[in-house]
Amino acid sequence: MKYVLLVPDGMSDRPQKSLGGRTPLGVARTPNMDSIAAEGITGTASTVPESMSSGTAVAMLAVMGYDPTKYRIGRGPVEAASMGIQLAEGDVAFRCNLVTAVDGVMVDSSAGHISTQEAHVLIDAIAADLSAPGVAFVPGVSYRHLVIFSKGGAADADALLAVRCTPPHDIVGEKTADYWPSGGAADAVGDLMERSQGALSGHEVNTVRRDLGEREASMIWLWGQGARADLPRFFDRWGVQGAVISAVDVVNGFAALAGMKVIHVEGATGYFDTNYEGKAAAAVDALSEVDFVLVHVEATDEAGHIGDAKLKVRAIEDFDARVVGPVLEGVRKYAEHRVLVVPDHATVIGERSPHAHDPVPFAMCGWGIKPDGSAAYTEEEAQGGSVRLRRGYKLMERFIRREAASGKKLF
Repeated sequence: MKYVLLVPDGMSDRPQKSLGGRTPLGVARTPNMDSIAAEGITGTASTVPESMSSGTAVAMLAVMGYDPTKYRIGRGPVEAASMGIQLAEGDVAFRCNLVTAVDGVMVDSSAGHISTQEAHVLIDAIAADLSAPGVAFVPGVSYRHLVIFSKGGAADADALLAVRCTPPHDIVGEKTADYWPSGGAADAVGDLMERSQGALSGHEVNTVRRDLGEREASMIWLWGQGARADLPRFFDRWGVQGAVISAVDVVNGFAALAGMKVIHVEGATGYFDTNYEGKAAAAVDALSEVDFVLVHVEATDEAGHIGDAKLKVRAIEDFDARVVGPVLEGVRKYAEHRVLVVPDHATVIGERSPHAHDPVPFAMCGWGIKPDGSAAYTEEEAQGGSVRLRRGYKLMERFIRREAASGKKLF
């Protein structure tokens, strides 16, 4: 049996006035995802418990079949795993965004999607100014980096883990002072954020960006901290060898922690210019070596954060035509196969905190799955589908189980 799980990050939404009261998914032309719905079943899954902050670090755990209330792993250590960093006992890893703040207001949580090359120069400059015993800066991709506090530094692990931090993408347009780190070792964390402004002010990279009309990286913002973590191996849970294709460190980090193969695709950026076709081709190729492939695409979520409904429609259509279509064609050569498409979470255009707790729509087709009469893949259609899962992490169990006698349908 071959399994393909397609995850358009943040694709689910709510009706938008600018789209005539429809969602971006409801407006988008998606013949390939519609065919999955028509050939199989649709439904909804709650991937983010109400008690937890909505976002990829929680929702992707659920999508991969892990109960996020049981495996509470901060974004920092997951992304460290993606980079091959082994955290020691007592280490605490924070996600470190390069952001644009102007006059004390968070303007852009990604510093204008700064390039990786520029970002590395800036992180090196910050490290030269701010590194101290027990504090290390680790450059990542684009605006996404890490700060690791180690034993013997300015604060102990328990105090660092107790700091209350806010994801910067949740406070765009808000005063940063209203969301400054608090509790625990907040002084140590806030001090780095405050001092980073001096290290970045007037830096030649920012000077060039300003001259080009691009947003400057004016400071760092720390959040998503956690200590060393482990996950049960994906193979041990489901009995299949799996691979993951993503340009996002947190997704690749979960794959690494779960013992899955991480496939890197040249030109995969996590943005609108990502190599859609390369991801699809890599997924089809991987099926000759493994039985389960997860393909994650970030562009749909990025459009939601930008707040552009029409751009989100375009990102959804690109995902359908350039990823879903080629993957369906490739996987159908296997007699026994299943395909599942599901966003990790909803990203609601126009909301101050766009990552919502709304149940997400899914569509699933393939071996052993009897069609439930769904006509298309939209939030509205899924609400009337045949399956509603309050515990979204149970969706993987539905997707991957094989038991069937005498050809009996599983759904």
